[in-house]
Amino acid sequence: MLQRAGKRIGRLAWSMMGDRNANFAVMTALSAPVALALAAVAIDEASIYTERREAQAMVDLAAITAASNINNVNTAVITTLTDNGMPGVVVQAAGQTMPAAVGKTVVTVTRGRYASSTASVSQRFQAGVTPYNAVRVTLAKIPKRYFASSLIPTPVIGTQATASMTPLATFSVGSRLLSVNGGILNALLSGLLGGNISLSVMDYNGLISADVSVLSFVSALATQLNITAGTYSDVLASKATVGQIATAMANVPGLGNTAKVALQTIASRSTSTVKVPLSTLVDLGSIGSLGLGQQSSGLGVDASAMGMLTAAAVLANGTNQAAVDLGATIPGLLSTKLSIAIGEPMQSSPWLAVDGIGTVVRTAQTRIKLTASVGIGSPGLSGGASLVAVNLPLNVEVAYAEAKLTDITCPTGPSSISVSITAHPGIAQLNLANSNNPSGFSDFSQPQTFTNAEIADVKLLSIPLVQVMGSAAMAITNNSPQTLTFNATDIANKTVKTVSTRNISQSLTTSLVDDLSLSANLLGLGINATTLLRTVKPAVVALLNTVTAPVDDLLYNVLSALGVGVGEADVRVTGATCGRAVLVQ
Repeated sequence: MLQRAGKRIGRLAWSMMGDRNANFAVMTALSAPVALALAAVAIDEASIYTERREAQAMVDLAAITAASNINNVNTAVITTLTDNGMPGVVVQAAGQTMPAAVGKTVVTVTRGRYASSTASVSQRFQAGVTPYNAVRVTLAKIPKRYFASSLIPTPVIGTQATASMTPLATFSVGSRLLSVNGGILNALLSGLLGGNISLSVMDYNGLISADVSVLSFVSALATQLNITAGTYSDVLASKATVGQIATAMANVPGLGNTAKVALQTIASRSTSTVKVPLSTLVDLGSIGSLGLGQQSSGLGVDASAMGMLTAAAVLANGTNQAAVDLGATIPGLLSTKLSIAIGEPMQSSPWLAVDGIGTVVRTAQTRIKLTASVGIGSPGLSGGASLVAVNLPLNVEVAYAEAKLTDITCPTGPSSISVSITAHPGIAQLNLANSNNPSGFSDFSQPQTFTNAEIADVKLLSIPLVQVMGSAAMAITNNSPQTLTFNATDIANKTVKTVSTRNISQSLTTSLVDDLSLSANLLGLGINATTLLRTVKPAVVALLNTVTAPVDDLLYNVLSALGVGVGEADVRVTGATCGRAVLVQ
């Protein structure tokens, strides 16, 4: 009996062990909670991943919008995120820490400056550095969870985006030449370039009124230099003679015939073989990366034909002197000799630049030495004395002037564009005296020093009586930068704006002559020098004052042709664009 019962139990056990359906039922019952938990986590993780991607897209858009509205970044970010369904957007102030919470989006908005992409990624965005051209937006929020809130810790979505907007402007310094003296310009260019430059006033007026497309000029120059492919920057990395530069300018489409012929004449008669580093003449900035023949969309890149020519002539001359003998062509002067020394702009700054905020252009430092003999109309003085000769030893030094692009804004679109440039006039020092070191005239690393010069000779009857020595100095030193603002109309008209170190309301040379301090070398004769000087000085000053106006005209013509003003800086903006904001790394 017992044996039979045991056999039944054994068969039942073996039967249960062989029933696989029962096994799966048990396993399913045991694993179902785990499976459901894993499914809940997977669903929530997928949801969080999708929400993170959506948040990144929104932050990207917010950064771009903020960079386009750099002066109102918080409002731009809040509006962009809210309009795209981001809940409870709150901007976290600097130094504030706000924890993320359900239904609240915490955003940090940081303005700064985006440096060149050649820098390391961690150093490209410089928070708080002005002038601002970039915005970084950081977002933190708690995502929605559907099933796994009790299984995994509360996650926080964190995303970040940086957008930069690079506005550009085309501007130059020292681009004014209002009045033309053909003889002075011919002598000046001949001295700088070699050869015999002989153009008419009409030719120069044609050059002054003409503008050339800089990109077309560089393309034409590439042909001169046998550069058949590459970018504008590739061409500007090379060198060219002024003859090649003038020829390329003459080949720019749309140039007037008068200016074209004048440039061809200069190119054919220039004997200078000095090659100008083109990067010191023009800096195209990011536009330089365009391929030859391509144009910059929305940005005019034009330059004064006369300004570019004289800038090239100055650069070709380097620190060498140019001697100009004007003979008796200046009214009231029996002879006029000019010595001109031209230094390089500080840090090889270009004459014209196409670039963003912070770009600087400069003129060259210039020295002029004028030695003139003044014609004596009525030489007679009291007591039988008479003037034999009166001399005008004039020295002028003008430090470089600079212009810095400080801001470009488009508050309501391209028609409202405004370009701000801080212009810094070059200080001027004028001396009516002799240089202590004439051989160091072109050495701009050393300051000039002066001593009394021989201003006049006096004789009694036919006997040389006295040498009148003297000197005077005048400095224009109110050297503070001023801000110039160019609107869309100014840019379209290519308006020249000027800043001055002070209002020059009187003749420069007259100011020197009036302050002239004289002394007498009596050649060993026992004559009262004080009494004699009382007689001589009024006559000398009156005679010198008759030539101050033409001498001033001469100085202004020469300096203007060189792109330099006495205590002035002339600035012109020929193109500008606010660009568009883009995401950056």
